Amino acid sequence: MSADEKYEKAVALLCDKYNELGTLPKRSDFSPDEVCFIKQKLGPWTRALEAAGLKEPPKVSAKEKSRLKRERSHRRRKAANRITNG
Repeated sequence: MSADEKYEKAVALLCDKYNELGTLPKRSDFSPDEVCFIKQKLGPWTRALEAAGLKEPPKVSAKEKSRLKRERSHRRRKAANRITNG
């Protein structure tokens, strides 16, 4: 089985379970071997659901979230320094 076929099989496992349940499948809906296979081919569970088209990817990337968090932290430290020193 080629890498593309394995990828498609992992997506099919998720989609079939989604159609069976009518909701997003959880790891507990699969056997440990199936969970391992899906995560090997599609990545972490949330990313696997996104790859299968069952879940929308986040609007803001993780990199952008991290940048925004750093900026907020910087502003809070600056404001705290002004109160302490001024």
